[in-house]
Order: sequence, then C-alpha cells, then structure tokens
Amino acid sequence: MKAISIRQPWAWLIVHAGKDIENRTWPTRYRGPVLIHAAKGMTREEWEDAWTFAQGTGASPKAIAAGITRDTIERGGFVGIAELIDCVMPARRVSSWHMDGCFGFKLANVRPLPFTPYKGALGLFDVPQGIVTLPEPAHG
Repeated sequence: MKAISIRQPWAWLIVHAGKDIENRTWPTRYRGPVLIHAAKGMTREEWEDAWTFAQGTGASPKAIAAGITRDTIERGGFVGIAELIDCVMPARRVSSWHMDGCFGFKLANVRPLPFTPYKGALGLFDVPQGIVTLPEPAHG
C-alpha cells in the first residue's frame, strides 16, 4: 500500500477537519488508497502557520474539542487513510486548502485509523502489508 508523510497539524486537518488537498511541489500519477502518515518533525512555526491558514474552516473548535495541542498531537506514525483521486495543477485551484503554486493531491473518503508508529519517508512510499489494520469497507 502507498503512504504519504505529512507534517502535523496538516495530517490531523486532513483526517479530522475536512482538508481535502495535500499540497506538494511535485505531481503524481498515482490514484488509489493512501495511508496518511503524521511525520515526526514539527516546529512551533509550522504549527502556528497551519492554524493561521486553517482559520475560518471550523478546524480550531474541533481541535479544541479533541484536546489536541502541539505537545499532544500524534506524530511519527499512521493516523488515517484516504483515496487519492486526482492531482490538480498549480494554476487550477479547486479548494480553499489548495495553496498557490502547488500541485494539489485531491483526497476523498478520508477515515481515521488507530495510531500506528512507523518511520515515514519522502514522496509516496510503500508500506508492507500487515503493518496497519485497515477498517472494513462501509456497506450501504
């Protein structure tokens, strides 16, 4: 399975607050399931910049209700799964989460997973089968 490592709190915003675009400087042709890995590293400035960018999205009350802080947010492991359904060109913004000048990895069907510690990697990386217990598909 493929995975992508994302610094916090961006990974949390994807899994819990409706962030539907992951911004990257590089494109991908990959489409399909992708594990969301919360990177181990995070500076105070990254934390503050992310919350400044997320103002007005409704994410802050969700974070407060969940009790997350810069010191308690999960890092260094898998926190969710999503479908990577498109890679949007930098000039074609499709979401308020899409930053100028970046390729936007369009995500859908995002679901949280129990935290599983795991070392991240650059780019889309492969994760051996059995590392993460995936939820049963929804029926309906």
